Amino acid sequence: MNNSFLLALSTLVGTIIGGGIFGVPYVVAKSGFVPAIFYFLVLGGAVMLLHLFFGEIALRTKEKARLIGYSKKYLGNTAGAFATFSTIFGIAGSLLAYTILGGNFLFLMLGSLLPFSETTFALLFWLVLSFFIVRGIQLIVKAEFFMNIALFLTIGIIFFFAAPHVKFSQFILFDSSNLFLPYGVILFALAGWAAIPEIADFFKKDHEKKQLDNLIVWASLITASLYFLFSLFVVGVSGSGTTPDALQGLEPFLGKGIVVLGAFFGLVAIAASFLVLGNYLKNSLRYDFKLPYLPSAAIAIFTPVILFLLGLREFIVVLGIVGVVIGIVEGTLIVLLYKKAKAKGERIPEYSLRIPRVLLYLVGVVLVGGALAELYFQYAR
Repeated sequence: MNNSFLLALSTLVGTIIGGGIFGVPYVVAKSGFVPAIFYFLVLGGAVMLLHLFFGEIALRTKEKARLIGYSKKYLGNTAGAFATFSTIFGIAGSLLAYTILGGNFLFLMLGSLLPFSETTFALLFWLVLSFFIVRGIQLIVKAEFFMNIALFLTIGIIFFFAAPHVKFSQFILFDSSNLFLPYGVILFALAGWAAIPEIADFFKKDHEKKQLDNLIVWASLITASLYFLFSLFVVGVSGSGTTPDALQGLEPFLGKGIVVLGAFFGLVAIAASFLVLGNYLKNSLRYDFKLPYLPSAAIAIFTPVILFLLGLREFIVVLGIVGVVIGIVEGTLIVLLYKKAKAKGERIPEYSLRIPRVLLYLVGVVLVGGALAELYFQYAR
């Protein structure tokens, strides 16, 4: 693997492994081990296909665009309006979740040393990362590479200390009352298609772009495996006491030091995702709405902090709702875009998938059916 491939892989993995990883053990503990395996296999496969679809869409289109621009170009203004809503809603919700967690993790790490509240730490987290969003993707990619080295080293340390405490008796096999709870959170955690056009832009040479499909497959397998292992270790230690942020429930078993270390891992992970998603929103406004650079950057930067200051701070609820929205809207749009780009693409892509039509419909059923089921069983009843 060359340096460009590793940097791009780091960016995509770093985008996917965000704040959602901390919500996954909680929903696994609530729904049970058997449903968790089902969700990881089915949603993991569906999301990998969506990533590959989006990569081919980007490679079949000459001009730079994002989901909004692709939707307008291939599907019309109505689809563009849905994409606009989903993009802004989804990324703003994601950035809000990362801002909340960033403040929590900084408080866990530094609260005993500095006289700052979680709110102040959250604002500091937002301020520092906003600087990188203004600077752009090349700096972000290089910063993420080093952040992800620290991330995986820290995960390894947490796994090492947690392993002796794991008891499989802590798992429940199945809880029908929480059967649909994992859908939105796991889908949110696995989705990383926002970074695909950024990766395509990062690759400057044709032979590099030919690696995009392999990169997507590797990134999808790495992240899904890591989520599953992380859930096994956390739930295996804390069981029914697993908390929505995953870390607090570990403290009685692993001690304060490991929780602080986990907070560092969390901070690195969500910082990486915050950077790429913020940059994606900025570039969507630039390329799809033709806004100047500074207004685009300002909207991307200030939207999450405004929501935060308005008092929207329920982490699990944010993850679940954002996951449902992107499942219904963005997932469906990507499937439709893939079909249209196959027929009306402007250039020969560096890779071209051969997907049976029935599989496209199946992906759509998984996305829409799962989202509607969670909305009904978790929120509407």
